[in-house]
Amino acid sequence: MTRIGQVMMLLHGGDREEARNRFGALWSEIGEDGDALHRCTLAHYMADTQDDPEDELLWDLRALSAAQGLDDQRVDQHHAGLAVRGFYPSLHLNLAADYLKLERREAARSHLARARSASDALADDGYGDGVRAAIDRLEWRLGEN
Repeated sequence: MTRIGQVMMLLHGGDREEARNRFGALWSEIGEDGDALHRCTLAHYMADTQDDPEDELLWDLRALSAAQGLDDQRVDQHHAGLAVRGFYPSLHLNLAADYLKLERREAARSHLARARSASDALADDGYGDGVRAAIDRLEWRLGEN
């Protein structure tokens, strides 16, 4: 997770290409059957490095699939008090945004509804507020509210 975090700093610093290369190398180490928390985290951020919306969708689907293999005990080992259900609003929001980019509005609506229904798992903090606001914005773009 430390190495994933270091690459996330590159990504947030604006070096998408280098982040994509380093995430790719880490993915090769972790593998398709590696630790689900590592796969979920890496795939979630790798999606943000993609130039092609189809590739972004594939990475976001990998993140969701990995999350489905997680349990609270494993997540708590990494960060005390963190629960898997808190991952789902963001994961589904990202998928909704991917599908909207690909002009697949029904799939976007489906994942957006899942993001909204899972948003009760979010804390009343900056992160939770940000995800809820992003859900609101995407609902507006889809004409859902």
